[in-house]
Amino acid sequence: MMNPDRLLVDISALVESGQSNQMSLTVVVGGAVITGRLAPEAVWRERVSEVLNDSDRLGPFSAVFGAEPATDGPDDGPDDGPEGGDRGEPPAYLHFHLARILQGNIGIPETGGMYRVAIEDVSAWTVGDVSYSDH
Repeated sequence: MMNPDRLLVDISALVESGQSNQMSLTVVVGGAVITGRLAPEAVWRERVSEVLNDSDRLGPFSAVFGAEPATDGPDDGPDDGPEGGDRGEPPAYLHFHLARILQGNIGIPETGGMYRVAIEDVSAWTVGDVSYSDH
């Protein structure tokens, strides 16, 4: 998507400002269907950090997610918080938790995963968590 959908940007901004993880959304990105709940970036980063920290092999990566987000480029000023959150810029990413990639009649992973999706890459979306059936 050349210009991010303004409505989707506004939904993401509302999730960021309200620190809520109750907004369910389904998006199509590069032909993949991802469905789940949106989370504020800070909450998403904290949860990913916790999961990595509990891993023997991936523990060292935990700190990357626990740190403040980096700036987008060398000309940017200091980063004051989540993507767009405190800088007055609109959010550039959707942060899903308890999300699944739908493939056929199954969801991967079954328990839900943590996905970060660039809003500009979303080609279609709908409000709600799309269900799938094993039957």
